[in-house]
Amino acid sequence: MRTALVLLLAIALCPVACATYREDLNRGQRMYEENQYEHALALWRDLEDDSDSLSFNDQARYAYLRGMTDYRLGFRADSRHWLAIAKATEQAHVGGLSGEWKERMEQSLTDLNKDVYGGTDRFDDSNSRAVEYGKAAPGDGDGAVDAGSSSGSGSGSGSEMRLPPSQRARCRSNADCKTGEICDGKSCTTL
Repeated sequence: MRTALVLLLAIALCPVACATYREDLNRGQRMYEENQYEHALALWRDLEDDSDSLSFNDQARYAYLRGMTDYRLGFRADSRHWLAIAKATEQAHVGGLSGEWKERMEQSLTDLNKDVYGGTDRFDDSNSRAVEYGKAAPGDGDGAVDAGSSSGSGSGSGSEMRLPPSQRARCRSNADCKTGEICDGKSCTTL
């Protein structure tokens, strides 16, 4: 009898609790819209543990508002996290965000992703400035040599050490030199 009463009480209070969460969401949105970001963030943090009790549309709205609040306050990593959740929730359950919010979310995510991926929009070889160790950079006149190759004659150890510095293998790092050599002043030198 007692467990049945507790169960009925829990069922009766569930809509009240869900309504309270929605009221907190609406109050936080009002604070966000009034530029009271610190107060809104306090509500978002309090609501975070219970956000799964909201409907999917309200979860998308919560994640968007939380992300944009963090964005306004300069918490860029947190903002990126919450805006990504808002985007994923909105894609799975359409209808939580307005068109204007979706557009603002995409612009903000593009800006925030530059922190992680850098500022370039293209990742193909045509704009690449990276130089693979052991290979000369495009247009690099000093010609770094492939690792293990030698520009001098002779195959014994220390043969390059006997060459003048201008004829030794050129290097940028120790990886460009043979085993037993180090890169010293852009020339491979025997240890």
